[in-house]
Amino acid sequence: MNEENLDVLFVYGDREHGTNFGYLTGFEPRFEEAVLVLHSHGGTYLLLGNESLRMKQYSRIDAEAIHVPYFSLPNQPMQTDKTFAELIEPAGIKEGMHVGIAGWKMFTSNNEDNTQLFDTPYFIVNAVKELVSHTGSVINATSLFIHPGDGARTIMNANEIAHYEFGASLASSRILRMLDKVEPGITELELADELAAYGQPTNVQTICAAGDRFTNAVVAPRAKKVEIGDKFSATLGYRGGLTNRSAYIVSSAEELPADVSDYIDAVAKPYYAASAAWYENVKIGMSGGELYEIIESVLPQSEYGWKLNPGHLTAGEEWMSSPIYPNSKIKLSSGMIFQVDIIPSISGYGGANAEDGIALADEELRAELAEYYPELWKRFQTRRHYMSQTLGIQLHPEVLPMSTMNGYFRPYLLKKNFAFTLSHP
Repeated sequence: MNEENLDVLFVYGDREHGTNFGYLTGFEPRFEEAVLVLHSHGGTYLLLGNESLRMKQYSRIDAEAIHVPYFSLPNQPMQTDKTFAELIEPAGIKEGMHVGIAGWKMFTSNNEDNTQLFDTPYFIVNAVKELVSHTGSVINATSLFIHPGDGARTIMNANEIAHYEFGASLASSRILRMLDKVEPGITELELADELAAYGQPTNVQTICAAGDRFTNAVVAPRAKKVEIGDKFSATLGYRGGLTNRSAYIVSSAEELPADVSDYIDAVAKPYYAASAAWYENVKIGMSGGELYEIIESVLPQSEYGWKLNPGHLTAGEEWMSSPIYPNSKIKLSSGMIFQVDIIPSISGYGGANAEDGIALADEELRAELAEYYPELWKRFQTRRHYMSQTLGIQLHPEVLPMSTMNGYFRPYLLKKNFAFTLSHP
């Protein structure tokens, strides 16, 4: 805040976008909006609706609660003789102040003033601007939390890695359970029934789709039956990590549709080579631009059609931000949690994808994990051994696999003992 010359920081949260808010308070709104107000001099306020007001007592940080019924659900009691701006004014917002608003999105446009693009609701931004008047200023300050180079939430400690590994490993183990049930005639709904665990909230739309996806604009699993020759994709994300697998419902090349009979050589094998290169090269101290160029050299974007960053930071949300883009100078650091995310798109072919996450940990952080979380540390070592000895993927010492199946990819989903491995020259 001092570096940005901010008098006040508004940290916004709602049901879908609560990770910055929860990082400081320890809780996230269940169905209302909420705002944490931080003053540079130390004053702290929680602006809460009807059903979040009781959460003040559970906040990690001491804060004065201000009831803001405008944050409550439609038709709940919202009677007040004050405007929204007047309700939040007791949080110390005054004319002439410089205020940052942290929502969930950091804008990176080359054509606009990114500090003046706001993802938080208009009625909040408008009220803050009214209170600071023309002598003050209001900016988007989400970068304080998620900027891939210096955001506060991009570096995890051992405790955070332990908690996030729970979600990452849970997502991957449920995807694996689902893959083992794939058979002709089973429905997407029946398969997707495996993609739920312990009442944990997902952080993306669960996908379990055979054949043509999203028919009739339905993105959730359907009663559609799986058939031999279908394309197939499944995605499950919990806080800490997402797992995706995309391939074909076949047991051999002979069962592939004729026009994609070369799927292995045209898509799956090049994809796996790129994925393995990602795992083998990622390390502390390299720049995001270096990792981007490695993937571009192995799997040229112009030929294989991938469009997004080939890897990004993950945490409570599936995609926090990414230092992996062309010419990025941002260094990969100990404590970062990444998801490999290379998605080839070749006209006429189904996808090949095996998304999972890893944590980067230097010697000090690894020692802390081993000391305080010995069971977790054992899982990390088991996964590293499997990747090197069974899959042939050699990892730098600082790479800790967060998933139960990093690097494991079945291109033929009905041949369940058949997966890619890496052969070094």
